[in-house]
Amino acid sequence: MTAAVPEDLVVTRATPDDWRTVVDWAGAEGWNPGLADASAFFTLDPDGFFVGRLDGEIVSSICVLNHSADFAFLGLYLVRADLRGHGCGLTTWKTALSHAGSRTVGLEGVVAQQDNYRRSGFRFAHRTDRFTGLAPATEVPADVRAVREGDFAELLAYDGACSPADRPRFLTAWLTSPGHRALVRRAGGRVTGYGVVRPGPDALRIGPLFADTADDARALFAGLVAEVPGEEIAVDVPATNAAAVALARQAGLTPSFEMARMYTGPVRPFAEERVFAYTTVEVG
Repeated sequence: MTAAVPEDLVVTRATPDDWRTVVDWAGAEGWNPGLADASAFFTLDPDGFFVGRLDGEIVSSICVLNHSADFAFLGLYLVRADLRGHGCGLTTWKTALSHAGSRTVGLEGVVAQQDNYRRSGFRFAHRTDRFTGLAPATEVPADVRAVREGDFAELLAYDGACSPADRPRFLTAWLTSPGHRALVRRAGGRVTGYGVVRPGPDALRIGPLFADTADDARALFAGLVAEVPGEEIAVDVPATNAAAVALARQAGLTPSFEMARMYTGPVRPFAEERVFAYTTVEVG
């Protein structure tokens, strides 16, 4: 039985300093957040971060980040371990969801919470699997190179075609965040895919990995891991993309964590067949 919500719980918008506590919690839960993720997240929607406080101390968190007039994404829904089951999370959830207004909201739900998300109006779209393992030894293919500033306009358009919403401020920050290594593949004078690898506390994270074809994705993956052979890597793969699952398995990675992509309503069509790895499970 859920205990009564503490009367002195106060839910407020979170600052970047507040969010450091949340990132530490996420690391303790084994979610392996990227070390520089939060600063890029705040460029997307600085008003979309919420924490619940008791006596001034943070006890719950959530972000509901508005990507566009039609779409938002929810992540980092957490409650301090000693206060779970007291309603702090649900109160924080309800406050934060109002920030999305009438937008369709997406999330990646862990197995244990998926029934709760359904009761809140979320509907299953597909399974997402985190694949982990040691980076294989590779070389950077000749047609894969580091992203340059001159690529940004084309990459913004490419990213928008692979996502439920355009996200120019976020993507610019993501491509240039400390420790992030961004690569692009071009053929015939145009972009055929791009990817990013970044450090996390437990493993390097690859995401996004967006590509026209499996060959493009394999080339980009090889480039992303070429500098880190033998290091632990993690990649979040939509289970509906058979070529993406095959790529992860061929690289020697194995599923370690199952989630469900869920939405409260329709999202604009996007090139799901190009999504070989999501950017993050916190912002889609």
